[in-house]
Amino acid sequence: MLSEPPARPTRRRLLVGLTAAVAALRAGELTAEAAPSARSVPESVPVDRAGLQPASLALPDPTTATLEAFADTMVPGEKRYGGDVVIAGAAPGPGAVQAGAVELLNLPELGIGVLLPELALLVNTRALAYAATHGRILLPTQPPFVALRFTDRTALAGELLTPGAPDRQLYVLLALFAAAAFDTAAHLHTAVAIRQRHPGLAWIGFPAPGADGLWRFPDYSYGRRLASEHPLTTRGGHPA
Repeated sequence: MLSEPPARPTRRRLLVGLTAAVAALRAGELTAEAAPSARSVPESVPVDRAGLQPASLALPDPTTATLEAFADTMVPGEKRYGGDVVIAGAAPGPGAVQAGAVELLNLPELGIGVLLPELALLVNTRALAYAATHGRILLPTQPPFVALRFTDRTALAGELLTPGAPDRQLYVLLALFAAAAFDTAAHLHTAVAIRQRHPGLAWIGFPAPGADGLWRFPDYSYGRRLASEHPLTTRGGHPA
């Protein structure tokens, strides 16, 4: 007797899952112990400009390829190798893909890995509709969003992220993961990310910690000491 296929995640479940995952990132619930589950960069692997790494020439599975292409649309980077169709190569240096956007989405501690195929399906469904509307012919060997040109990817992303657009909250949250992977290496302890020359942090020049692994800022950002706290300021930091 054949068992029924598992039910597809509803949009509500997708939204709840992504929202909870973003909240976990903001709360700093990912610890240094969680880092080994993310992609690591062995010290023996040569790292050139801003940590760009050699990559497999094979096209990733459709879910990974679609999410990578979406992340590359949010934070573009250069291709990993000649013939890379997932990364459009619209900008020099590393982008969200090299920074680990999909590794972040797949982090077990976030618990949203099972939702990713449905998210990719939503993106590709919109890509098919976009292609039909704009007369684009897509290669059947690639997921629809991957098959779009970069200009079409950005145009479609603009539609998805426009206030009032259907499922906009989902795409906004998905975009946040791309930015978090690049700007903060959210799937790694920051000290570990610096030591491994995380592409995003290296590209933006994020400062290295001291020898003890801690960051200290001996100089005030404006070159002068901040004003003293008002004597009537409450314990919660609110003005009197």
